[in-house]
Amino acid sequence: MDDAAPQMTSHRPYLMRALYEWVVDNGMTPHVLVDAQMPGVTVPRHAVKDGRIVLNIADRAVTRLDIGNDAMRFTARFGGVSQTVNVPLYAVIALYARETGQGMALPSEPTIDAAPLGNQAQPPALAAATDAPATASPNAPMTTAPADQPNHPSAATTCASSSDSPSGARLPVAFAFTSQIAC
Repeated sequence: MDDAAPQMTSHRPYLMRALYEWVVDNGMTPHVLVDAQMPGVTVPRHAVKDGRIVLNIADRAVTRLDIGNDAMRFTARFGGVSQTVNVPLYAVIALYARETGQGMALPSEPTIDAAPLGNQAQPPALAAATDAPATASPNAPMTTAPADQPNHPSAATTCASSSDSPSGARLPVAFAFTSQIAC
């Protein structure tokens, strides 16, 4: 008899779709924070700052939004030019409402299957959410405040620290942005 736990599919796509629906149902604008340096991420490079990009995924900002089981895909205009965006779900750091900052940093997964993206090397598992406060400023993606400078301008956002589960796995970190992000 096999005592190994049954393998389950990733919970990230389900969390993404649920968070997106929750934000939209509350009349807010869903934004995602993406690690633009992960393999398979196709975003306008001119909009990437510090390796990250904040994307407005509201219906009025994108067309053909598809949050699939492996990636989020849509078309959007950047600087007046229509571009196709592809973000593997393992590259999504957080989804939140622009107006209130309420949302969730997505938990990392123990392994990432990059096979659907081609024969690339498998990227390392995403690191657990940082305990350092982070903020998003107008027209810029999220930045992390230096730990030794609590009054640094990028320390305007507060993050709840994550807790460890009894199994030792990191749990999701809830957060709230205090700065507004321009569309």
